[in-house]
Amino acid sequence: MKSSKQFLAALTIGCVMCAPAALAGCNQPPAPSKIPDGATASMAVMVTTMQTVKEYNNDVQTYLKCLDFEARQNQLSSDSVVSLHNSAVNQLKQITAQFNDQVRIFKSKHS
Repeated sequence: MKSSKQFLAALTIGCVMCAPAALAGCNQPPAPSKIPDGATASMAVMVTTMQTVKEYNNDVQTYLKCLDFEARQNQLSSDSVVSLHNSAVNQLKQITAQFNDQVRIFKSKHS
């Protein structure tokens, strides 16, 4: 009996220690590392970058859903969710704006 109690105690301690890692399930996706210069980039590079930006957008949307889920599970405070949400959306907007600027430059060069 004593070994069963020790085992359960160790298991409980292990679960408690692992809980913070389980709560940290949402990780903000990394932004694309480089937006090409529209004045010098090839069509292939611009298309590849467009696909990368679209994937990044999808990753951010998944991240936001994860934050909402964690908030519903009371794993994140509403203030934390708002802060993390705004940070991700602002970064996405910045990347999208940078890419759109370079697309305009690319189009003006190839018109």
